[in-house]
Amino acid sequence: MQRIVRHNQKAWDIESQSGESPWCVPVAPAIVEAAKRGDWEVFLTPQRPVPRDWFGDIEGARVLCLASGGGQQVPVLAAAGARVTSFDLSAAQLDKDRVTSERAGLAIELEQGDMRDLSRFADGSFDLVFHPVSNVFVPDVTVVWRECHRVLANDGRLLAAFMNPDFYLFDHDALEQGGALEVRYRLPFVAERDLPPPLHDRRVDRNEAFEFGHSLDTQIGGQIRAGFSIEGFYEDRWTDAATPLNAYMPTTFATLARR
Repeated sequence: MQRIVRHNQKAWDIESQSGESPWCVPVAPAIVEAAKRGDWEVFLTPQRPVPRDWFGDIEGARVLCLASGGGQQVPVLAAAGARVTSFDLSAAQLDKDRVTSERAGLAIELEQGDMRDLSRFADGSFDLVFHPVSNVFVPDVTVVWRECHRVLANDGRLLAAFMNPDFYLFDHDALEQGGALEVRYRLPFVAERDLPPPLHDRRVDRNEAFEFGHSLDTQIGGQIRAGFSIEGFYEDRWTDAATPLNAYMPTTFATLARR
């Protein structure tokens, strides 16, 4: 598994440095300045802003942005008054949080690591964990939920998003080449196991991250078994340009869970 972690770390550093991914483009200075005035929104999923009441009182809240680097959510939440720690596998993504925040005169904490291991943080270190669609890069999401539960204070909030498991039924490599929308893979999807050798090798050669699909039982049920109560839920779609599946189903879900 450490081989996959190292590969995905390198893949995200390269993607971040390329600036081609929408998850690697820092917010404009005007967005951060507006957040300082109380006018802000952030995204767990591609299109739909997180409801403001999911955050509770953000002023002074200890917030862990988990696998959320890239200069987007971190500087906005810090500008809104939170005490933010950004934890990400990619040094390049963390650097975008640093640059964007320093430019606005904001103090944040930066930590590099695997989202499955938050052992550097004591129990009850945070009031809120903000975790956008990123657990597709770990094989066992239940470990992530347990760690989030541990580092949250009593009554703390976990704001998390994840892929619709059905997204991984389809051959997205073929879709990129203009192929038909066809069911190809079993669920839960594991890229290293399920991709045929040519596609697997191409992903390695092109430094593309390997992904893991997770069932709703592990995504939602896993949070409940970790000790959370689910208090909010919504679906979101992507764009037609991002995937043809957008015309047929939501591609991502988000939950508000309370410790």
